[in-house]
Amino acid sequence: MAIALTGFAALLVLCFLGFRVGFATLIVGFFGFAYLRGWEASLAMVGQQVFHDSMNYNLSVIPLFILMGVLIVQARISQDLYDAAYAGLGGFRGGLALATVLAAGGFSAVCGSTLATAATMAKVAMPPMKSYKYSNSLASGTIAAGGTLGIMIPPSVPLVIYGIVAEQDIGLLFIAGILPGILLVLLFLMVVGFVVRRDPSAAPEAPPLEPARRKEAIRGTMPVLILFLTVLGGIYSGAFTATEASGIGAFGAAVIAVTRDHMRSLS
Repeated sequence: MAIALTGFAALLVLCFLGFRVGFATLIVGFFGFAYLRGWEASLAMVGQQVFHDSMNYNLSVIPLFILMGVLIVQARISQDLYDAAYAGLGGFRGGLALATVLAAGGFSAVCGSTLATAATMAKVAMPPMKSYKYSNSLASGTIAAGGTLGIMIPPSVPLVIYGIVAEQDIGLLFIAGILPGILLVLLFLMVVGFVVRRDPSAAPEAPPLEPARRKEAIRGTMPVLILFLTVLGGIYSGAFTATEASGIGAFGAAVIAVTRDHMRSLS
């Protein structure tokens, strides 16, 4: 127990010093194993473990789902998701904050990363909320809460990692994450509604979205919806595995990004 606590403390110290988590765990694991089994055994173990993990086919699902999210970000679909959500919720008080939560849920469905969701929503949603004098606590809290949806809503990278480590079916984990993810979105919307009802000054009224922009935003979200249904529908129906779905999702996201870039260049 003492060795485990010492190793955990050393890991935290290295992380606070600025080491990447992967390198910090490698250093702590190497020296800890060397202390218990000797330097030669530790060197052999590190080499074998790195080779084994790099050749693990199941781990390829992680960078592919991350790539899918990166391509979606580069396609600038996050703005369309936000505008489409605002088109439906803009009539309610606190519509910008409500749209942020709903857009974060939609973006999580094609990103799978909490950090990417929070960072993207901060770029997309924070400027309009600040321009319409939303309170800083409501704006930042909404974005931070919406970012956490990336953990639960499939394709969630943490769920993939858990499935690999615990040797569980990733597809079943994705299925299990749908209902809690939807429930979280609804609860976040209810909390925003409660906050703006208690303090109307936290969310001044904002003008509705222009009809032309509303149609453009809804039309722009359709490729993402199709990609989401294709990836998850294929997993749930058994048409392909989670790893194959990640490759299909990355390819589909690349097609969407290239197509949208070409359309922007023409316009």
